[in-house]
Amino acid sequence: MKVLHFFKTYYPDTMGGIEQVIFQLAEGGIQHGIESEVLYLSSRGAMRNERLGSHITHRSYENFQIASTGFSIGAFKDFFELAKQADIVHYHFPWPFMDMVHFLTRIKKPTVVSYHSDIVKQQSLLRLYNPLLNAFLRDVDVIVASSPNYVASSDILGKYIDKVKVVPIGIDRNTYPEATDTSMAHWRETLGERFFLFVGALRYYKGLDYLLEAAQQTKLPIVIMGRGPMEKALKQKAKDANLENVFFVGALPDSDKAALLSLCFALVFPSHLRSEAFGITLLEGAMYGKPLISCEIGTGTTFINIEGETGYVAKPGDGVSLAVAMQKLWDAPLTAAKMGESALKRYEQYFKADKMVKSYCEIYRSLLK
Repeated sequence: MKVLHFFKTYYPDTMGGIEQVIFQLAEGGIQHGIESEVLYLSSRGAMRNERLGSHITHRSYENFQIASTGFSIGAFKDFFELAKQADIVHYHFPWPFMDMVHFLTRIKKPTVVSYHSDIVKQQSLLRLYNPLLNAFLRDVDVIVASSPNYVASSDILGKYIDKVKVVPIGIDRNTYPEATDTSMAHWRETLGERFFLFVGALRYYKGLDYLLEAAQQTKLPIVIMGRGPMEKALKQKAKDANLENVFFVGALPDSDKAALLSLCFALVFPSHLRSEAFGITLLEGAMYGKPLISCEIGTGTTFINIEGETGYVAKPGDGVSLAVAMQKLWDAPLTAAKMGESALKRYEQYFKADKMVKSYCEIYRSLLK
């Protein structure tokens, strides 16, 4: 069976959560007899048949962007040719240009849509996009959400509940490198072994302003790993508040990330808007057996992190609530360790990559029947 994944970006251009999902599906599907290819847009130019791991990727030249939406003239031809060879077309939503390609190429293949997020920020443009959005979701065969929480809280998904299935995102520990002794020693000497860790892009919906407020209140050590459009402003805010307990370490190689996940006391994930539909970083923390702190935003973050069991859930956009949760964990290390054990058990029960891959394979095969 051949599956074509279509998304606006992919490795190595970007390293986000959706890219991780596509990668896990492409690599994990091989043992189930599924040959996956990925088509994405890139400013690096068009290229066919690049190998990434055990699967093939293709890129179309991205001509321009409007409101974070990439457009490509060449993608219409590339998609048409690749989709003709596929048994299943697997879209990754949201991406308005993708909807246009779907209709204008008129490919009649079984279709799956991974519904990664509602459109939250671009509300004015959403009103213009709504007719196309709804036409696209009406036309596809299956819509997959990553948590029951998101289905329950999404007005859009509620309209198409008869074709919605829930498949939690899964990750595979074997695809993560082991932290080297050198890396462990470096970060242990630099940061110590008791700190809160945030990992992710420094974007508007990640709640990092509130994390800095919590840092100011608690004075607890916090490590922020990642880069993004808010980096400069966040660093300035930390400097103005004399937050010597906050350490920005930038984007790091996976071996350093593994070391930080191994060393940290707990994983803090303060995303406060529904743009954060799931939170793969929370899964990573759970996979490493760490207690978790997240916010209640009606999405997958509180499907991963269960209040009082795997960690604590704070109020969104509330530095005081975040500070209270952090202090409670910090002051009760035995309770924190037990929560970390529970987080690992929950990861193993619900969020392993092979479980996600098997569920998608069942969906693919049901469509071909």
